[in-house]
Amino acid sequence: MKSDPLSDVFRAVRLTGAVFYHVDATSPWAAESPPGSTIGAQIMPNSQHLIPYHAVTRGGCWVGLLDAPPVRVNAGDIIAFPQGDPHVLSSAPGLRAEPAYHLYRRLSEERLPFGFKTGDGGPEGAQLVCGFLGCDVRPFNPLLAVLPPVLHVGGQAVEDGWLTQLFRAAVNESTGRRAGAETMVARLSELMFVEVVRRHLESLPDEQTGWLAGLRDRFVSRALGCLHARPAEPWTLEALAKEVGLSRSALMEHFTALVGQPPMQYLANWRMQLAAGRLGDGATVAEAAFDVGYGSEAAFSRAFKKLVGVAPANWRKRRLSPSASTPSLKSRRTT
Repeated sequence: MKSDPLSDVFRAVRLTGAVFYHVDATSPWAAESPPGSTIGAQIMPNSQHLIPYHAVTRGGCWVGLLDAPPVRVNAGDIIAFPQGDPHVLSSAPGLRAEPAYHLYRRLSEERLPFGFKTGDGGPEGAQLVCGFLGCDVRPFNPLLAVLPPVLHVGGQAVEDGWLTQLFRAAVNESTGRRAGAETMVARLSELMFVEVVRRHLESLPDEQTGWLAGLRDRFVSRALGCLHARPAEPWTLEALAKEVGLSRSALMEHFTALVGQPPMQYLANWRMQLAAGRLGDGATVAEAAFDVGYGSEAAFSRAFKKLVGVAPANWRKRRLSPSASTPSLKSRRTT
């Protein structure tokens, strides 16, 4: 059975599109997004990590990290912040604003999508569809670790291919207020993010290393495909090398140089990610252990706790019984 490691990771880390809104801005204006870690529990409590994104539907603006020069984005552009870093959007470079925490309260309280206006009514305007994607970071997310702080796909690239159709559908759904619009834009945002990541993968230079670069390599991609397709198999370096068509030493050297860790270590981490998902879905510790290739529940529990920091039974309990109380945004700002 063949495997698509990129699709496997998106499934395993529970990539989820959820919260979104549209903005109508006129110059001069600025909007600042706080770190995803400070608002994630409020608006996407079931996700470990928050990825903000913005799609420009009309006009243009400047967008950038707080400590870096901004980039110009225009109608048709999509920009995402995979690491959840704070950033600012503005009608001109250098403008700043206080994060609008009341907006994030609206995201958790009102029917989505919703829109709001900002700015002073000047001649230069911009309209954007903005939102968030959620995903897991722990125990193991090999993709997130290698994505840059900013992913930007320009409008010219958007016009080339089916990303155009996704973009236009997201715009229509976000402004049309039709029944089911929230679900539609959530799914469309997931698809757009996957396509943005694929375009980033295709643009990587030949000398690039990392998990994504490994997907482009003939031997490493084949090894990753084997480990993802049959994670419960009692793999050895020798068996994997035979499947790939390399010697053990060559596979070890090549895989480690690209991915950043040896194949068997990668497999151990990937098994824990799969097991964590099974535990979160209600599987017992014994069932999760068996599903990822452990014949001993005790051995699995030791391995899981070593990587994750908590016993699998405790992980399962936390994922199935999330805390009913979430710190408010106000308290998060003052602590």
